[in-house]
Amino acid sequence: MASVLEDPTLERHFRGHKDAVTCADFSPNNKQLATGSNDKNLMIWNLNPKARAFRFMGHNDLITAVQFSPSGHLVASSSRDKTVRLWTPNIKGESVAFKAHTATVRSVSFSSDGQRLVTASDDKSLKVWSVHRQKFIYSLNQHTNWVRCARFSPDGRLVASCGDDRTVRLWDTSTRQCINTFTDYGGPATFVDFNSSGTCIASSGADNTLKLWDIRTNKLIQHYQVHSAGVNCFSFHPSGNYLISGSNDSTVKILDLLEGRLIYTLHGHKGPVLTVAFSRQGDFFASGGADSQVLMWKTNFDALNYREMLSQHSKRVSPDPPPHLMDIYPRSPHVHLSQNGPIEVSTQPHAVQLASFRQQITVIHKQLFDLPGAVRSTLEHIVHQLDVLTQTVAVLEERLTLTEDKLKECLENQWLSTSLSQSITALAQGLKNKS
Repeated sequence: MASVLEDPTLERHFRGHKDAVTCADFSPNNKQLATGSNDKNLMIWNLNPKARAFRFMGHNDLITAVQFSPSGHLVASSSRDKTVRLWTPNIKGESVAFKAHTATVRSVSFSSDGQRLVTASDDKSLKVWSVHRQKFIYSLNQHTNWVRCARFSPDGRLVASCGDDRTVRLWDTSTRQCINTFTDYGGPATFVDFNSSGTCIASSGADNTLKLWDIRTNKLIQHYQVHSAGVNCFSFHPSGNYLISGSNDSTVKILDLLEGRLIYTLHGHKGPVLTVAFSRQGDFFASGGADSQVLMWKTNFDALNYREMLSQHSKRVSPDPPPHLMDIYPRSPHVHLSQNGPIEVSTQPHAVQLASFRQQITVIHKQLFDLPGAVRSTLEHIVHQLDVLTQTVAVLEERLTLTEDKLKECLENQWLSTSLSQSITALAQGLKNKS
């Protein structure tokens, strides 16, 4: 079992698009990667290096979104030409076009059973289609501006959507009604999706934010502001424990959702990152950008056994070292420049503040190498003392938590003891009265 994260590594570099890469999706069997571009072409890349890629032409304008069906036998794409196309991802590359939207179609998504498709458009509507009958079924209309993205929940009972009216909406597919609206945005909401369990949705914004909502309580549970420009896209790891995001700040960020913190910043693109996507197994992810590049990265996130890790964590007396916060430059010298904004998380605020403080210490460590010897030595000593201090605080926090647990246990025992004593007294009194 891997107990430590290995850094993501750049595995493949796909060249073939002539313009910005706007969307990407892995096939369910992990053998193909589909990408769409402003060059109007859909590419199907075979992950076997010896197999050639397919270039599909059919859209009359730039492609905005792409997704494999759950079976992998079809690929859906949407375009500024107002159509949705269904393709067979083989050498024939045949496709059929759906048309019901009256403006650019921004998003396309299959239901988990592969029977339905939901699309979002600049005509302010969502549309649900029958895949097999290749027909439009119904519209969902309450957005008041362009709709950027729409996704089915894993069980198919809900649809989440977001758009330029600065709202994220939840829809019930059986009643076809909007059942909830989240409005906490300082700009257009750019992307939305459900986690693998369907209990949460995440949404990204042109206001540089990423937000996670618990749809059972309708509460905002995590809020990240780690990018320095608008966030275009994100993808949940299949475990639900990680999230990757792509932004106009040219970076891909990886968040650890269990600990509520940023762990990696990847610098592989020159210009905005427009799309990111995990493979279905979570062992790879792809990124595409305005630089026409498609990059595929390898991870080991799926190798972590969280139950075992958490049990080990509770037994430790010394805390973790400073957070694993790393900038990765795959084709240039490994320069450490960390420009991370604050991370706001509504749960475990002290732990997150401590993590943020440790991040700052890590940044100071990285900047010491540019200073004169004597100054560096003094500052290193100060930083070491600060590090010891944060570790001490972490230990105290852990002990405080244990103390709180023990106190709670004692109070529960005391309550049981009191209840038992009262019951015995009442019983004795009852017997006395009878005699």
